[in-house]
Amino acid sequence: MLTLKSLKPHPVFLMIVATTIILFACSSVRHALFHSTAYDLAIFDQAIYLISQNQTPFSSLMAVNILGDHAAFIFYPLALLYKIYPDVHWLLFVQAISLALGAWPSWSLARQAGLDEKKSMAVAAVYLLYPAVFNVNLFDFHPEVIAFPALLAAILAARLNKIIWFCAAILLVLSCKAVLSLTVAAMGVWLLFFDKHRNCGLIALFLGVGWFLIATQAIVPYFNQGREHAGIGRYQYLGNSVLEIAANLILKPHLILTRLFSGETFGYLALLLFPVIWWISPRHLTPLISAVPMLAMNILSDIPAQRDLIHQYSIPIFPFLLVAVIANLSDSNQPEFKIPKIFDRLRISSLSWERNIVIWSLISFLCLAKYGYFWSIYLEAIDTLPATKEAISLVQTKGNVLTTSNIAPHLSHRPVVKLTLAHTPPANLTEFDYVLLNWRYPGWMSDRDFVQNLVTQLTNNPQFQLKYQRDDIYLFTKQP
Repeated sequence: MLTLKSLKPHPVFLMIVATTIILFACSSVRHALFHSTAYDLAIFDQAIYLISQNQTPFSSLMAVNILGDHAAFIFYPLALLYKIYPDVHWLLFVQAISLALGAWPSWSLARQAGLDEKKSMAVAAVYLLYPAVFNVNLFDFHPEVIAFPALLAAILAARLNKIIWFCAAILLVLSCKAVLSLTVAAMGVWLLFFDKHRNCGLIALFLGVGWFLIATQAIVPYFNQGREHAGIGRYQYLGNSVLEIAANLILKPHLILTRLFSGETFGYLALLLFPVIWWISPRHLTPLISAVPMLAMNILSDIPAQRDLIHQYSIPIFPFLLVAVIANLSDSNQPEFKIPKIFDRLRISSLSWERNIVIWSLISFLCLAKYGYFWSIYLEAIDTLPATKEAISLVQTKGNVLTTSNIAPHLSHRPVVKLTLAHTPPANLTEFDYVLLNWRYPGWMSDRDFVQNLVTQLTNNPQFQLKYQRDDIYLFTKQP
């Protein structure tokens, strides 16, 4: 008989709901405090808005069709949300719920591996408390967060021999970002040769390699005016094209050895492993074969942001690290999991090991999560907050806008929004209907001298009118 007790939500579901609320609230507060940025929130918000309006998703910030960036077709279904009501908070919500949803396949994989309910709940907690989950949520919006739970769901589907669900999860991953095709292909190798799921392994390998070639050699160049993806510039010492880089990785190994064996690389690996260091074993690291492509790309990149737990680049690595943790915890050769000696010093070794896992995850979160940004960084421009909001309210048409990186995500629902970048000043100010400047906080790649020069130019330009000025916020509008 159905009773109220039988309808009680599963604890993992409650964890997902609570985490979604927290993540969404945090990213929304950051956005409200004008610390979301043009790169990448305004870029994706503008593209999705234009798709929802049946317009070409051309990013005025990058000067490229958005499909020429990462071949991320996921933007088209996301645009359906903007047809309901166009608001950037849809993206923040999708990101929050995507990151939180990964707890469900994490718990399911633990149960499938033979862990009991409490131990499986501990695994879900490891996922939710992994610092990158919280940190990535604070770094604008990136479509690969949708691939986060999808990768875990694909592994679960493979182990349950659910071929259709596996294919659906893989296609979702591939729609998020072209480079994830390498992760999918590597996962196919792991499933085929190590996890002994032949059919799913072959499917992943075929789809991963096939989509990588199609996306990088056809789709991206087509929408990027014949050029290779801009990310190639991060590996110029390896070559000037995807195929040249791939060849040099094999033919010129000396180019990468200094990157692989460096203090920066070891520091990055330490960051990745620290939250789960006590729960992994060399005997159960084969799932990390799937993470090799993204790990290698991050290590070899000239961009330091690819080697931290703040940006989105490590997202495709953690699902397989978690699977390695589950494999170790469920090892049938360990009837009783041994608590590491460090927990004796923490005076918590007497607790059950699943509680120790949660406690260590919490310690890792407190050490590496960037919750401190809310009082150390995000409040720094609060003195100009009222004036900035008032100036934005005066931008009442879909006309072209020139503004700062932090204001751009609030004005990106238009065909043209560009940034006040000191190294690339606008060639023609008259192409803009609005110019919104913050002299006190000039934003990314700008400075006060540059903003002051712009204010002077606009003040002396008879085609513009100073519409608003308060607390170093300047709004100029073009004369009708």
